[in-house]
Amino acid sequence: MGRNLQTSKRLRPVDLARGHGLSTQAIRNYEEAGILPAAARSPHGYRAYTPLHARALRAFLALVPGHGHGTATSIMRAVNEGAAEEALRLIDESHAQLLDDRRTLRAVESALRDLEPGTGPGPGPGSGPRAESRPGSGPGGTFIGPLAGKLGIRPATLRAWERAGLLRPRRDPLTGYRVYDEADVRDARLAHQLRRGGYLLEQIAPLIVQVRAAGGLEPLETALRDWRGRLSARGRAMLAGAAELDAYLREHGGDAGRENQGS
Repeated sequence: MGRNLQTSKRLRPVDLARGHGLSTQAIRNYEEAGILPAAARSPHGYRAYTPLHARALRAFLALVPGHGHGTATSIMRAVNEGAAEEALRLIDESHAQLLDDRRTLRAVESALRDLEPGTGPGPGPGSGPRAESRPGSGPGGTFIGPLAGKLGIRPATLRAWERAGLLRPRRDPLTGYRVYDEADVRDARLAHQLRRGGYLLEQIAPLIVQVRAAGGLEPLETALRDWRGRLSARGRAMLAGAAELDAYLREHGGDAGRENQGS
């Protein structure tokens, strides 16, 4: 009786497309991609979808905001191929990535809190004579030795950060020495805080780029709030996607059980 209920109501591609702002071609593409289970065909070759396909479509569209189109496609394909464990593994990976993004955000926020205005080793009263004796500062900036000393690292480390794209010091035209301006000092201190937090140079570089694009640390606060909001929205979307996928898994599993019983 349950099986007849599934097969009694036939849906056309346009029936699935309505209400989701999709084209009938998109529905056919989703079936070909494995997002929807294979549809039965009429004697004339027309696709005949069922409420199970409608449930699969709702699950996929709910998964996309939290997991992205590619991962959502892989999840649905795995379910429809009977590989539920693979689908759950993909979901776990997405949650792990979200957790890692949250940890990165917290590390950046912590690093920014440690970068109090006016405490950097840039040009300022009291730094000139000691720096110049090393030599320490040039016009409008600080040389590599004093900066490394202030951070408690080796000059070689600053040069490595420069090669990785974290720092962009200019060269003194007379001596050829590296000269770090206030923005360079800020970036060096931020990189130092993140390195102490265990982050790799390739993970830090994009964050430094964000600081530069924002025009400093203060404008970056807005970007961090937006970032935090996006992570929260992604987490909520994952919950919504999980609910729809669970409903589809229940119906898909039950339908599969009825098919097996009828064979």
